[in-house]
Amino acid sequence: MERDMTVGTPWKIILNFTIPIVIGNIFQQFYSMVDTVIVGKFVGTKALAAVGSTGTIGFLILGFLMGLTAGFTVLTSQRFGAGDMPGMRKTVGSAAVLSVIVSVVMTVISMAFMKPLLILMNTPADIFQDAYKYIMIICAGIFTQVMYNLLAGILRALGNSKTPLYFLLFSAVLNIVLDLVLIIVFHLGAAGAAYATVIAQGVSALLCLVYIIKKVPILKLDRWDFKLDGHLVRQQLAIGFPMALQYSITAIGTLVIQAAVNGFGSTVVAGVTAANKLGNFVSCPIEALGQTMAPYVGQNMGAGKPKRIGKGLLAASLMGFGVSAVLFVIVLLFGKPMTLLFLSAKEVKAVKYAYQYMIVTTAGYSLLTLVNTVRFTIQGMGYSAIAILAGVFEMVARTLAGTLVVSLIGFMGVCLANDLAWIFADAFL
Repeated sequence: MERDMTVGTPWKIILNFTIPIVIGNIFQQFYSMVDTVIVGKFVGTKALAAVGSTGTIGFLILGFLMGLTAGFTVLTSQRFGAGDMPGMRKTVGSAAVLSVIVSVVMTVISMAFMKPLLILMNTPADIFQDAYKYIMIICAGIFTQVMYNLLAGILRALGNSKTPLYFLLFSAVLNIVLDLVLIIVFHLGAAGAAYATVIAQGVSALLCLVYIIKKVPILKLDRWDFKLDGHLVRQQLAIGFPMALQYSITAIGTLVIQAAVNGFGSTVVAGVTAANKLGNFVSCPIEALGQTMAPYVGQNMGAGKPKRIGKGLLAASLMGFGVSAVLFVIVLLFGKPMTLLFLSAKEVKAVKYAYQYMIVTTAGYSLLTLVNTVRFTIQGMGYSAIAILAGVFEMVARTLAGTLVVSLIGFMGVCLANDLAWIFADAFL
C-alpha cells in the first residue's frame, strides 16, 4: 500500500492521494458533527453552546499536537523518498518516544489550567459547567488523539492514505453508536459526547497500530530504533514545534474570536457553533489538499526532484479553487436548511447568525486553499520556521477582528475574521 510519489503525473498522484484523505476527513468531521447534532437535538441549545464554546480550546491543544506529529513524520517521508529504510525506521521510533513524552506533558498542563482559561474567555455562566466537563474529558484523552495522528501520519508519509481512512470509517460508526447510547440512554449530556469521541479515536489508533505491526514489514522496528539520537531529535523538533506552534498561534487568534462570540450570549454561541461544525465539514477537500502536499513534497524533496514540487503546488491550488467555487454555491443555496441539523427551526435568531457566518466564511475558501497548499509545501520542504509566520499573521488578523472590527460593526466582525486571517496569511506566504 506504500506509494512512491516521486514518479508519475503530479496532478494525478495528488488527486488519487487526496481523495481518501477527503473521505477520511469527512467522516472524522461527520462523527464530530453527530456529537453536536445529538447534543443539540436531545440535550438542548445550551448544551450545544457548551460544546461549541470549547471548540477553540480543543483546536488550540489538539492542533498543537497534530502539528507536532505531522512535523515528526516529515523526515519519515523524506527518508522514504530517498530510499533510506533504516533511517526512515529510526525517525518513526524517535517520533513515537517524543509523542509519548509530549502527550503526558500536555495532558497535565491542559487539565491544570482549563478552568482559569474558560473564565478568561468569558464563557457564559449558564453553560460553564457543561463546557468544563466536556473539555476536561477531551483533555484526558489527548494520548488517543496523538497516537492516531502519529500512526496515520506515518502511513501517509509512506504514500498510504487509504488504510487510515478505513479505520477512521469504523471509528466513525462506533462514535455514533456511543453517542446514542451515552447521551440518549444513559443521559450523560455533553460529557457523553466527549467520552464517545475519545473512545472512538482510541479504537482507530489501535487499529492503525495493529495494521502496521502485521502488514507493513518495512516499519518493523527493533529496540535500537526507539533510542533517542540527539541530532535526529533536534531535527524533528526543529520541524515539529514550528508546525505545532503554527496551529497554536492560529488558535490563539481563534480564542479571541470565541471570547467575542461568548460576549454576544449563548444564542450567538449556538449559531456560530453550528456554522463552524458545518464549515469544518464542507472544507474537508481543501484541508485534504494541504495534508497531501506535505508527504508529496517531502518525498520529492528527499528524492532530489524540486521541479515536481512546483508542478504539484500549481495542480493542488487549481483543484482547490474549483472546489471552493462549488462549496460556496452549495452553502448559498442550502446553508440555512443545513443549520437545522443542529438547531431547532424555532431558534430563528441562532439560525440567522449561523447562515450569515457560513456565507461570509465560505466566500473566502479560495484564500484558504492557498493557505493550505503553499504552507504545507513549505513545511514538506522542511522550512517549518518560515511557515509558522503565516500563523502569526492569521493570529494578528483574528485579534484585530475580535477586538477592533467587532467593536465597530458588531457580529459581522466575527463573520469576517476568517477571511481577514487568510488574506493576511496569503499575503505573507
